[in-house]
Amino acid sequence: MYSEKVIDHFSNPRNVGKIENPDGYGKVGNAACGDVMEIFLKIEEDKIKDVKFRTFGCAAAIATSSMSTEMILNKPVEEALKLTNKAVAEALDGLPAKKMHCSVLAEEGIQSAIEDYMSKKDKS
Repeated sequence: MYSEKVIDHFSNPRNVGKIENPDGYGKVGNAACGDVMEIFLKIEEDKIKDVKFRTFGCAAAIATSSMSTEMILNKPVEEALKLTNKAVAEALDGLPAKKMHCSVLAEEGIQSAIEDYMSKKDKS
């Protein structure tokens, strides 16, 4: 059974959409369940000024996408990089054990987008 926070973030997801010309972009998926998550970042002075996501997946995948974007918005990049799947699941008041992989997907999506940002930054 899902917590009220999971149901709220699934029913009213925050930060849905796409950022044109993002500073960081990450796309991750889980072959076992078919969930796919895209994360878009806009970063100014190493601080996340905007974050959007597009997720094709179950209620838990959408809720973890929404919560993880809320957790990193307006945070320094280094702090956002430390976001864990456990922290996302705890912020949602827990996930069923068989849905914990959705929180892992959120963590990996955020990390992938930040790594993309850092690789672009290193090249400039």
